[in-house]
Amino acid sequence: MALDPQAQRVLDQLAALNNPPYTELSPEEARRVAVEAARQMAPGEPVAEVAGRRIAGPGGEIPIRVYQPGGAGPHPVVVYFHGGGWVICDLDTHDMLMRRIVNAAGAIVVGVDYRLAPEHKFPAGLEDCYAATRWVADHADSIGADGRRIAVAGDSAGGNLAAAVSLLARDRGGPPLALQLLVYPITDRDFETPSYRDNAAGYLLSREVMIWFWNHYIRRDEEAADPLASPLLAGDLSLLPPAHIITAEYDPLRDEGEAYARRLATSGVPVTLRRYDGMIHDFFRRFAMIDQGAAAVAEAAEALKRAFGT
Repeated sequence: MALDPQAQRVLDQLAALNNPPYTELSPEEARRVAVEAARQMAPGEPVAEVAGRRIAGPGGEIPIRVYQPGGAGPHPVVVYFHGGGWVICDLDTHDMLMRRIVNAAGAIVVGVDYRLAPEHKFPAGLEDCYAATRWVADHADSIGADGRRIAVAGDSAGGNLAAAVSLLARDRGGPPLALQLLVYPITDRDFETPSYRDNAAGYLLSREVMIWFWNHYIRRDEEAADPLASPLLAGDLSLLPPAHIITAEYDPLRDEGEAYARRLATSGVPVTLRRYDGMIHDFFRRFAMIDQGAAAVAEAAEALKRAFGT
């Protein structure tokens, strides 16, 4: 279908900022641009409590942010990995999204400030995300969480990390996960899919920026074939947690997210796939400006509640 008018309005607003493309910036400059752009978005809604913590990780302390819902616990918990191509964004750029998920799903959300590339290349950020997920399971009581009801979630590169954490949890003996919520996830480094060709430029996330992200994330081309970098290439996807996958029509990542859903289904993993027609990459985080973004967040919250049995 045609590009949604609200999505077009977002594209027009971003174009009016006249920021240079990330490909012309250093990672540090790109992070500043991303943070400044996030400040133009609506402020996050109130939640019962927000607390920052630092936990032990494989490369030093990992900052996390724990968002609490109201009501009596223990609550189920969502470990959330922000997007940004493994290079940009942080807990602040995704604060409003994590707050919305807390209130919509009635769950604790633990945001993970994993190490970013290129200073910390693959698999450093992934190992931080897995360590944080294990910490949540092992220390659930300390945050009022139910360690038997844990989901992992993320958008874009965060969706990639959530899928890879699910693989690690299966292969390293836990923790058990109730759901992997993957929002337009990166699952492969293939820049020649139809969605990459059709949406190469003009729809917020471009093919050239994705090449820039991948070049910062991995040290050499061979690493892109590692299933923990490209989950779509995993030989065995059986025995993974149920998945809820959201994609956008005008997104270079559309086809690889949908291909991953098909692979999971043929491997016997319960999976729900939902494509939002007329939508662009990042519409999920822009729920305050795009009605379909709000609908997608509500859908994700319902999927989490079903997985948690709440």
